[in-house]
Amino acid sequence: MYTKDQIKNAMTKKGYAWFNDESNKSYDINIVGVRNNSPSVYKKITNVFDDYLTVSYKDTSGKWSFFSWMITSDPGKKAALKFQNSKGVARLVPGQYRGVWSIDKHQGKYDALCQRNGNVTVWRDANKDLVFDEKKTDTGKFGINIHKAGQDTMWVENWSEGCQVFKRAKDFDEFMKICKIASKLHGNKFTYTLLESTDIV
Repeated sequence: MYTKDQIKNAMTKKGYAWFNDESNKSYDINIVGVRNNSPSVYKKITNVFDDYLTVSYKDTSGKWSFFSWMITSDPGKKAALKFQNSKGVARLVPGQYRGVWSIDKHQGKYDALCQRNGNVTVWRDANKDLVFDEKKTDTGKFGINIHKAGQDTMWVENWSEGCQVFKRAKDFDEFMKICKIASKLHGNKFTYTLLESTDIV
């Protein structure tokens, strides 16, 4: 688990935007993922939810709120073996993507944060060896959404083919509740930043 200060320090060190640090604007949310790239799992397709998505923001009283939930930022085993894109399965490249996501229907089914407003960069892996390649990049609109898996799903499989996916439905619902309040106050565009665990001190 991480703290708000750890996330903020990592963001500042990389020169990324950190919203609402000095003002009292409420629900100007920082959505930051942390990919597990520890030596034991580095570049391996673990097929488990071993990453985190954090949200930091000031509430209406001016106090900071911080949440951290289990997700995957990587595709699972089934996705790596049976990907839909002929270029290979997607894996989001770490970075800050400003204003790219909006609340919309994921696959027409339920509200999620969907890639609607800009491009992201992904790595493509087509050799099916269950080890992530970080050689070939692809930039564009690929439907890299932030959504949920099934109810408390154990394995990633093809719940992610590049998307950032919550393990637990109740965590995702809590996340979306915050996003919907933010959208009413600041508009329906969201920034997502993906860090790696080695970025955190």
